[in-house]
Amino acid sequence: QVQLVESGGGLVQAGGSLRLSCAASGSIFSINAMGWYRQAPGQQRELVAAITSTGSTNVATSVKGRFTISRDNAKNTVYLQMNTLKPEDTAVYYCNARIMIYTTLHWDDYWGQGTQVTVSS
Repeated sequence: QVQLVESGGGLVQAGGSLRLSCAASGSIFSINAMGWYRQAPGQQRELVAAITSTGSTNVATSVKGRFTISRDNAKNTVYLQMNTLKPEDTAVYYCNARIMIYTTLHWDDYWGQGTQVTVSS
């Protein structure tokens, strides 16, 4: 009943920028939070940044000062502006949303399919 659609990934050189977008759609009653995780080859999936519906943010130390997360609640969309990209940022980036749908009384986590970000040196 919920779909997350990601866009904005690609190949950039070190020092470049990308902007990721993720839009949630479906039978959504409420969204508690949305965010981005990433997983590099051979690595564990890690939180990059998250933002609640009220605007509170949590950003990983490794990207703090370079990445900015924002959201448009009216569009159920979260953005990740990535500046000064480094090769170590290379990973598949997954959108995550904590959502309550109309037929439940609890929060569930939903995931996008992932978008590849590759940063060359």
